[in-house]
Amino acid sequence: MQSITEALRDQYGVDHMVYHWVNSDGEQFGCGTYPQAWVTRYLDQGYLRIDPVIKGCYQRFHPVDWKRLDWSGKAVRMFLQDARAHGLGHQGYSVPIRGPNGQFALFTVNHSCTDAEWETFSQMHRRDLIMLAHDFNHAALRLEPGRTPREATPLSPRELEALTLLALGYNRAQAANALSISEHTLRVYIESARHKLGAQNTTHAVARAMQRGIIVV
Repeated sequence: MQSITEALRDQYGVDHMVYHWVNSDGEQFGCGTYPQAWVTRYLDQGYLRIDPVIKGCYQRFHPVDWKRLDWSGKAVRMFLQDARAHGLGHQGYSVPIRGPNGQFALFTVNHSCTDAEWETFSQMHRRDLIMLAHDFNHAALRLEPGRTPREATPLSPRELEALTLLALGYNRAQAANALSISEHTLRVYIESARHKLGAQNTTHAVARAMQRGIIVV
């Protein structure tokens, strides 16, 4: 996996490419092209607690451009300054992934370039990066005993459509309107999907469906 990140970094012409896994116990694993000095510094300083990329992506299901994250606060600014001193670029794009047993992972591309150049790059390669993120995560799950995802639960076409619209950011009224059904009927589909997925709530159901590859945004 390490050699693949290096090859992909060169293929896409970016400064860094990283796969970063944090399990339910807080243990961290990963592979990528960040300088070893930065990896050691990150772990020694406990930057996991304040890293805006980790915190921001943990609250989202969708890929995140770093410019949309909260980089305010003295501790965060010092963290950013330290990262740049260790050779990290100011542009970043991270794909959050949730897996079984509390697994949380990120696939990140990092680079130094203008905002316009970065926008062009991310628009051109967004689909590839999302697919690569899940490929890396599937490989990691195979290497970690007891963390193989459960077999996907079959959902009806309407249940799939409802969850997909919610994953895209639609509220319930908008999703019902898009499907030409009432909000009550939409709730029935969502609750049915939630029950099949063993989810605690709607957000959990969307996360599980995405993690298992049942829906793809």
